[in-house]
Amino acid sequence: MTYALAWALQQGLYQLLTTDAACVSVIGGRVYDAAPPFGPDAEAEGVYLTLGEEEARDWSTGSDTGAEHLVRLDVHAPRQSYGEAKAAAAAVSDAVLSGTMTLPRGRQINARFVDAKTGRDEAGRLRRIEMRFRIVLEDTL
Repeated sequence: MTYALAWALQQGLYQLLTTDAACVSVIGGRVYDAAPPFGPDAEAEGVYLTLGEEEARDWSTGSDTGAEHLVRLDVHAPRQSYGEAKAAAAAVSDAVLSGTMTLPRGRQINARFVDAKTGRDEAGRLRRIEMRFRIVLEDTL
């Protein structure tokens, strides 16, 4: 097992989600590690995405080192915009599952959608769609 590909995966996801045409059309370049410190009118910021929690498990073989990563990607949208949130989630899902992610280290073996959950932020001002994906990476070193 290796956790050495976790940073490469985060970089690859960021690059993919900020350059994919469909993602850019709905979230622009608003992809963050954590929710930005918006002011009291967070709804005015529009739709954005945060790279969420991650779990890694061994996916090594007798000859190759790799890891299975369960990653969470969260779409956030103004409370009246579930339609926008769902359009953004669809674009993000399509991009992640396309297999076109470029990594600075390792290679993507596959990506699968695991599940999604909708909800609101603690203050009730934003809609949120939490999506989880299973991404298997193999180290190339």
